[in-house]
Amino acid sequence: MRKKSDFILRFCIVIGDAVALILSFAFAYFLRVYVDPRPFVFQSQLADFTMTVVFLVPIMLIVIAALGLYKKSVVINRSRLPERGRLVLAAILSVAALIVYGFFTEENLFPVRVMALTAVVLSFVFLLAERIIVRFIIRQVFKKDYGVKRAIIIGNHKNTGYLADYIASTPESGYKLAGIVSGKRFIPEDLRKKQFSSLKEALKKTRADVIFQTDEKLTEYVYRQSVLNHMDYYFVPSETALSSHFGDLELVGNTPAVMVVTTPLIGINVVIKRTFDILFSLLAIIVTALPMAIIWLVLKFSDFDNSPLYVDERLTQYNRKFKCYKFRSMKMEYSGMTAEEAFRKMGKPELIKKYRRNGDYMKNDPRITKIGRFIRKTSLDELPQLFNILKGDISLIGPRALLPGELRDYGDRSLILTVKSGLTGFAQVSGRRDISFEERRALDIYYVRNWSLMLDLSIFFKTITVVLRGDGAK
Repeated sequence: MRKKSDFILRFCIVIGDAVALILSFAFAYFLRVYVDPRPFVFQSQLADFTMTVVFLVPIMLIVIAALGLYKKSVVINRSRLPERGRLVLAAILSVAALIVYGFFTEENLFPVRVMALTAVVLSFVFLLAERIIVRFIIRQVFKKDYGVKRAIIIGNHKNTGYLADYIASTPESGYKLAGIVSGKRFIPEDLRKKQFSSLKEALKKTRADVIFQTDEKLTEYVYRQSVLNHMDYYFVPSETALSSHFGDLELVGNTPAVMVVTTPLIGINVVIKRTFDILFSLLAIIVTALPMAIIWLVLKFSDFDNSPLYVDERLTQYNRKFKCYKFRSMKMEYSGMTAEEAFRKMGKPELIKKYRRNGDYMKNDPRITKIGRFIRKTSLDELPQLFNILKGDISLIGPRALLPGELRDYGDRSLILTVKSGLTGFAQVSGRRDISFEERRALDIYYVRNWSLMLDLSIFFKTITVVLRGDGAK
C-alpha cells in the first residue's frame, strides 16, 4: 500500500499553521492590552478576540494554500527563500482578513495600527518557527525509517547514480532506496546489490511506493506499472526536456523530477477533502441519528434473528479492502451472494442475464424485502456509510465502492482505485441505475482524471436533488 507520508507532512503543516496563527494574534492582543502602557479603546476581551480568530482561521489557511505554501516542493524543499517571502504575504493577508471582517461586522479588532503591525510580524515569526519545528520532527521520524517511501529507480542515465546516491545517503529525504533497474555503469559501486534485472522483478521483491524513471525508454510501460501497483511515478527529464520546462518540477536532492499524476486529487487537495469529509459526516450522523435508530428498530422487529446492519467487504483507494456498512435490504438467505449465486439458489438462473443486461437492476427483484425496497428507493439504506466516511474508509464523493473481483475483466480498475471510493459520485448523479455498467465506469474514470473542488460541490448539490426526487433509485 502506498505510504501517506506526503499527506501526513502536509496535514501536520496545516494544523501547525492554524495553531501558529491563533497564538500569534492572541499574543499580539496580549502585548497591546497587558504589556503596552499606552491607553486604548478596545471593548473585546481576549477570549472573544481569540474565538473570532479561530472562526476566521479556515479562510486564512485557504489564503496560505492559494499562495502555494502547501505544495510538496515548498514544504519539503531545503531552499527557504521562496517560502519566507510567501509567508510574509500570508501574514499580511491574514491580518487584512481580520480587518475586513471587523469592517463588515463593525467590530474594532485592531483599535491601533501598531497592533495590526505586531500581528503581521508575529504571524510570520510563528508560522516560520512552526514549520521549522514540524519539519525537524518529521525528519527525525524519517531517520527512524517510519513513513518513508520505498523507491525504485529505473533507467540508463547518469541521473540514476545521482538519485541513488542521494536517497541512500539522506534518510531524512522521506525516501528509501528499494531497487535499481539499470546497467552497472550507471549504478554507484556500493549500491549495486540493489540492482534488479527487470522492473517486474523489482516490483515483485521490493513492494515499493514510488518509481523514478531517468531515461525515455518504455515510459508508457513503466508508467502503466505504477498505475497498476498504485505507486507514485516521477519522470526525470533530460537536459533537452528540462530546457523546454514542462509541468511543475520537484528537486530530489539536486536532481529535478516531474511527478506524473493520475488524478489532480493530491497534496493539499487531499487534506481539504478529508477535512470536509470529517466535518460533514459528524454533522450528518448527529442529524440522522434518530432516523437511523428508527430504521434499525423496524428492521430488528421484522427479523429478530438477524442484524439490521449488512456488513460487506468492498474495495477503496489503492485496492484496500474495508467493511462497508448498510441497512439490510436483502432477504437473509441471499445475503452475501452474487446475483448469479442468488438466482441459481432460488431456481431462476434465467434472471441472471436479464439482471446484468439491465445494468445490475431488476424491477421487483425477488431477493429484496418489502422494507428493503423502501429504504433503497429513499437511499436510507446508505446512511450507515456515514461511519465509513468518518473512519476514512471512503469519501463522501468518489467512485462507487467496488466488490473484490468486480472489475476483474476491466483494464481500468487500478485507475478507478487511485482515489477513495465514495458514498455518492459522478455516476450516481448521472442516472444511478438508469445507465449501464460500462457508462458508470467511464464516468468514474472521468471523475478520477478531472477531479476539482467545483466538481465535488456540483456532485454534492446534485446528489441532494437526485435523492429528494428519487431519480434512478429503484
